[in-house]
Amino acid sequence: MKGLSLFANIGIGELTLPKKFQISHANEIDHKRCNIYKKLHPQAKIIVGDISSQKIIEEISSEKFDFIISTPPCQGMSTAGKMDKMDPRNHLVKYSIDVIKKVNPKFIFHENVPGQERTFISFKGKKIKISDFIKKSLSKNYNIISSNINMSEFGIPQMRKRSIFLMTRKDLDYKWDFPNKTSSIKTFKDILFDVPSVDPFINEKEINEEKFFANFNKKLKNAIEFSEFHLPLSHPLRQVIVMQNTPSSKSAFDNKKYKPLKKDGSFVKGFKNTYKRMDWNKPAPTITTYNRTISSQENVHPGRKIKYNGKTIYSDARALTLYEIMKIMTIPENIPLSSSDNTPLLRSLIGEGVPPLFLQKCFEEII
Repeated sequence: MKGLSLFANIGIGELTLPKKFQISHANEIDHKRCNIYKKLHPQAKIIVGDISSQKIIEEISSEKFDFIISTPPCQGMSTAGKMDKMDPRNHLVKYSIDVIKKVNPKFIFHENVPGQERTFISFKGKKIKISDFIKKSLSKNYNIISSNINMSEFGIPQMRKRSIFLMTRKDLDYKWDFPNKTSSIKTFKDILFDVPSVDPFINEKEINEEKFFANFNKKLKNAIEFSEFHLPLSHPLRQVIVMQNTPSSKSAFDNKKYKPLKKDGSFVKGFKNTYKRMDWNKPAPTITTYNRTISSQENVHPGRKIKYNGKTIYSDARALTLYEIMKIMTIPENIPLSSSDNTPLLRSLIGEGVPPLFLQKCFEEII
């Protein structure tokens, strides 16, 4: 079957689609994203441009597609973003509906954050929730099943909550449905326990990592030999020290002594889901676009209790490596990217993507 990806980003979700589903075209406005998409999906024709442009809509709609994957921007609705109800990107879903009506595909997969259930857009002079707009616009010709799901219940090792619409054209005498939930939940430990421990680089140039950490160079060598994507990030010294004294699953704000500090030495005021380590025995939290920093969200590796210089501390006082993020997002290791692609942009864009294993499972449900 021939497919179209709208708001294609870099094509993370499409990486492991069943063979009979082939993405032939993709639309994305950003050239840098398009360049990465082309590496991952060399067979696809990329239509670069703004989907709100009538010219772009006509170019996309000139082709026939059996299925469409639509993943509009979520920044205006996401709890990890500003939740700006006036964000113009919230209205982009209207243009994807225009394309769908023109193309009339057999199947449509639509994904966004649960916030689309509460976000209003303008339609014919009235305010309407995005989820209701989709149903109102397409229910005449499509059977629609929608649900707010947690992807950890479908074999994805992260607590990624999303609003999903599965739509089937009514003339097909078939109704697309969600895959069965898995019998067990995959935890951080299940997928990453055997990955080599590695310590972060330190931002401050006067700090010698080999002297500050135990066996820094040896661990770094082992990590890179394990995977070119298992390269640690660099963090401020004050943040690393705080997280070295923070146990697995805990926030540094709970520490009695080692609390988060600003550059001037004053205490940081923040939420307890920041400066926080993940839990070995639970799925990872949602991988977001802000996955590089210790201070944002629940980004820090769970760590292991170790003894160093006669003191008990916790290893891996850092945000996750790209390798660890890829495993949590169920991205296959054999993707055609190299260490030179390991950039802040790539990490951010992965956080916007759909875990490919979830998309694969959904499309495997189609007869």
